[in-house]
Amino acid sequence: MPSFNERGTIEHVIRQLLVLRQLFLLEVLVVDDDSPDGTAELVRQLARQEPCLKLIRRVGRSGLASAIKEGLLNATGDVALVMDSDGQHEPASVQRAVTTLLEGKWDLVVGSRFHPEAEIQGLSNRRELGSSWANASARLSLPGVYAELSDYMSGFFALQLDPILPLLRAVDVNGFKFLYELLAVSRGRLKAVDIPLNFQPRSCGSSKLDLAIFWDFLISILHTYSLRLVPRRAISFALVGASGVVVQLVVCQLLMAWAAMSFSHALPFAVVVSASSNYLINNALTFRFQRLQGAALLRGLFKFLLVSSLPVLANVGLASAFYDFVSRDAIWAQLAGILVVFVWNYAASSRLVWNTP
Repeated sequence: MPSFNERGTIEHVIRQLLVLRQLFLLEVLVVDDDSPDGTAELVRQLARQEPCLKLIRRVGRSGLASAIKEGLLNATGDVALVMDSDGQHEPASVQRAVTTLLEGKWDLVVGSRFHPEAEIQGLSNRRELGSSWANASARLSLPGVYAELSDYMSGFFALQLDPILPLLRAVDVNGFKFLYELLAVSRGRLKAVDIPLNFQPRSCGSSKLDLAIFWDFLISILHTYSLRLVPRRAISFALVGASGVVVQLVVCQLLMAWAAMSFSHALPFAVVVSASSNYLINNALTFRFQRLQGAALLRGLFKFLLVSSLPVLANVGLASAFYDFVSRDAIWAQLAGILVVFVWNYAASSRLVWNTP
């Protein structure tokens, strides 16, 4: 069970899971991302009374997919089951998932919120619509053998550890959803089936769903369509860069039209504004697990502009030369300069600004 700020629900979920000791040799692993609400301390106290309960407390690293991966790699059983710790997944569904897995000789059993027999009480109409759209998009990007599954975004699934262990190592922990990433890297090799899941309303706490999660989903889909040959961060960086192109073009045109500046004078301002916009968006989305804040955010902006200064000069120089000698089209001149900066900015800023290879 991955957890972050689930002190209000996790004890109840664990108590219900412990009943399964009558049926299985049970190990309960809680992977907590150093919750400030005291979730880890509570689990630690419970673990002193229950030897089958174990806590993995992570400091300096975070994320739902990476927590699931770490938990599965540390599990000691033959079968592992992943579920949320917020009470929306019923512990009563665990027995059905494991029994289905073993009796049907499946590799993977998915608890689906969208199975014909499922009940959804814990999703708003907006989230249900968003999840349905995400599942439809995911189905198109995955091998046809998984077309019968109905919830690629589920956080509840059981699997056979030994045959899937090599695939677990390959799962990208920056991905949108662990299950989707697992299905994508498996390339259709898993025998998978889904079972209905009664998705319960959250009794306390708040959803972790935000803009960055939706961004991760878009990147995951594009990553799969690229046959996973292009790094996820490069795809994200390129999309952010595309928004920076729009910012640069708009700012340059506005300065030329409203401030009566010449192209050569307006362009440097537009390039700096575009670079700053790219930095802030990349910090919020592309490198959100290494996100800079406060004074570090300002230092990072300075580093980013410094790293970008060489290609910025190349951008301005090439665009100006294109405008003067090839075509006096301000848009095409800028696009020619922008093409120069992408690879340098991605490689250099990843390492020097966010300290990521």
